[in-house]
Amino acid sequence: MLRKWVLFGGLFAAATAVLVGCNNSQPPTEKAAEPKAAPAKADEEHGHKPGAHGGTLVSLGKDSYHAEAVFDKNGAVRLYTLGKDEARVQEVEAQELSGYATAVGSNAGATEVKFAAKPQQGDSAGKTSLFVGQLPTELVGQTVQITINNIRIGGERFRIAFSNTTSAHADAPMPDGVGSDESKKLYLTPGGKYTAEDIKANGSAPAAVKYKGIKSDHNAKPQPGDKICPVSMTKANPKFTWVVGGKTYEFCCVPCIDEFVQAAKSNPSEIKAPTEYIKK
Repeated sequence: MLRKWVLFGGLFAAATAVLVGCNNSQPPTEKAAEPKAAPAKADEEHGHKPGAHGGTLVSLGKDSYHAEAVFDKNGAVRLYTLGKDEARVQEVEAQELSGYATAVGSNAGATEVKFAAKPQQGDSAGKTSLFVGQLPTELVGQTVQITINNIRIGGERFRIAFSNTTSAHADAPMPDGVGSDESKKLYLTPGGKYTAEDIKANGSAPAAVKYKGIKSDHNAKPQPGDKICPVSMTKANPKFTWVVGGKTYEFCCVPCIDEFVQAAKSNPSEIKAPTEYIKK
């Protein structure tokens, strides 16, 4: 028995010597790479995962940031801002967000929903990680799609679209614009930089009527020299134009025209010349 162990030990030592002699390189010090998971299917890759508050997670800017949308039974909508790591709270500049809500499958126009900044405990002064809005009574309890054209995070602007179903995606089609009565009041009444001549030049009709049925195509990565939407800062679409102050502006979609006309009437000093909306 002893002889067998001696023989085995000698063979093991010899084998070790051969291996060492054939490989003089240093052994790797880094951890071996873990096997990569199989690529996600299209519906898995774009699907929205549940968030920490029981809501739906949506990505912003190719996962640069995230947001979690939570719909309460009373119609309140909470929007939490998160970092690239979905577990990290992301403070953003305190601001009012303008959203557009529409019932899924309905032909009615979208209704504007304002989201107010509601800083959470621990948020810095002038910052927030939570926004809260309220659905109109007629949309409470329905399946709705909400689009926010413009949220500022870290000096950048992003667009968010989400629903109270997990099938909604950030690239979902845009709603047509503000509802008919509000739309007529907005577009057919002059004010600020928006004149009676502008109304005539635009065909004396709301943007949702003028561009009904035209699909918007959002390009979040405009190239230098491209015209950009004054509201979303995405690439402008020459199909969506509007005259304000006697000058023609290009937009990405109807809701952005809504917001721009409202700004031209209520805050005319904020409106720049069309030549200012060019990607640098």
